[in-house]
Amino acid sequence: MVDIRTVGVIGAGQMGSGIAHVVALAGYDVLLHDVSAERIAQGLALIEKNMTRQVSRNIIEHTAMDAAMGRIKAAPELQSIGTTDLAIEAATENEETKKTIFRALGPHLGADTILASNTSSISITRLASVTDRPDRFIGLHFMNPVPVMKLVEIIRGIATGPATYETAVSFAQSLGKTTSNAEDFPAFIVNRVLVPMINEAIYTLYEGVGTVDAIDTAMKLGANHPMGPLELGDFIGLDTVLSIMNVLYEGLADSKYRPCPLLTKYVEAGWLGRKSGRGFYDYRGAVPVPTR
Repeated sequence: MVDIRTVGVIGAGQMGSGIAHVVALAGYDVLLHDVSAERIAQGLALIEKNMTRQVSRNIIEHTAMDAAMGRIKAAPELQSIGTTDLAIEAATENEETKKTIFRALGPHLGADTILASNTSSISITRLASVTDRPDRFIGLHFMNPVPVMKLVEIIRGIATGPATYETAVSFAQSLGKTTSNAEDFPAFIVNRVLVPMINEAIYTLYEGVGTVDAIDTAMKLGANHPMGPLELGDFIGLDTVLSIMNVLYEGLADSKYRPCPLLTKYVEAGWLGRKSGRGFYDYRGAVPVPTR
């Protein structure tokens, strides 16, 4: 097993900043990279904001926050990530984007560096195939929001070595996470079950069975879900929901995974959910209001 001391995180958005947050709190040194210094600064600010909230709720001590923030360094140049023991890619859920990152990172990697992707749906085997170390490549799918959610899905590609798998499990558990092993099939476990449910809720809206409010209320009170499926879709990002549905539809060739046309239309409109201000709810006012 590789001894992990330093971790590189590629992508300083919601997922990448969340991963850097929990990794630094667990005592690892972190390098955080994104396409611009501005994006990295935004990620660092989000980490500080979320840690401050944890301090205010007595989840962590202020001294732990200060120490963790001190462990996270900006890494404007991608090649610097190659010096770490473990490099975790947390870019947008697009296969070509992820492959481009791994190809660019390849020449700068140390001999023992392990590569991981935080993909929520894309084949680990295919991503690993563009690298020089498919035996040292693995899926580490953190749940959103990373500081709150306890699960990490561990996904082995066909070439992932046993030592890489054991190191990944040990690392995830050292962050205080519970691990679940998933085989390398489209969307793995969580999103194989969850995202088609959201898509079906959108079909229920599309077909006029219920309104946004009626569907979400029904699932919260009738199935005891903490968040309605349309609200959850907005939280995840409707572009991500559509991307995962397309991976399922193309990868499994089953019509039950066909993305709802209304989901496609919302994404085409740029109504992506919370992050864009509008999705199945309009978030631009004091209280979210259904858009249908």
